[in-house]
Amino acid sequence: MSMFGDGLDKAVQRSFTRPVPKSAGARMRYLVKQLKGTGAVAQMLRISQRTVERYVKDQIKKPRPDLAGRLEAEVKKRWQPQIRARARERAATTDGIVIDTRARLGYTAPVGTTDQDRIRHLTVALPPQYAARLFDARQAGATDQRLQQIAAEALRDVYFQDGGRRAGSLEEVRFTDVEHIEFDL
Repeated sequence: MSMFGDGLDKAVQRSFTRPVPKSAGARMRYLVKQLKGTGAVAQMLRISQRTVERYVKDQIKKPRPDLAGRLEAEVKKRWQPQIRARARERAATTDGIVIDTRARLGYTAPVGTTDQDRIRHLTVALPPQYAARLFDARQAGATDQRLQQIAAEALRDVYFQDGGRRAGSLEEVRFTDVEHIEFDL
């Protein structure tokens, strides 16, 4: 499971203007329209073309849990691409992104100082350049580890160094033991 990548995707999905189709039949019809045929959908979902046709005609209504998950993911991936693109663009150029996390954060510091790493709950607004870096990395297929690294650099600059006003010599922030992470645009 990709905690950081999924978090970024969910933040963008919250900007959808129309709800994603709910029923399996409606989702299947949407995918058939997007991929221009039942064969391509069957191949993508790893089911038979006949099964796809039966969903399209509402002859089957309840998919197995594994198929339901794949179906939902594929529909969400394709749903309202212009809206998703605009939301990412806005975050990367003007609005920035908010990160809400509960994780072990800090850096090497003398024992007893407030900056030694410990479990913290932070909600921090990150400037647009970090939103751009996160989305660009996500689209380029970056690993969760890389996304976590970018988030750590952003927290170093914004939270620990306060945009260069303190802790100037700080090089690396540790961002580990992530219990919760959520992004919001």
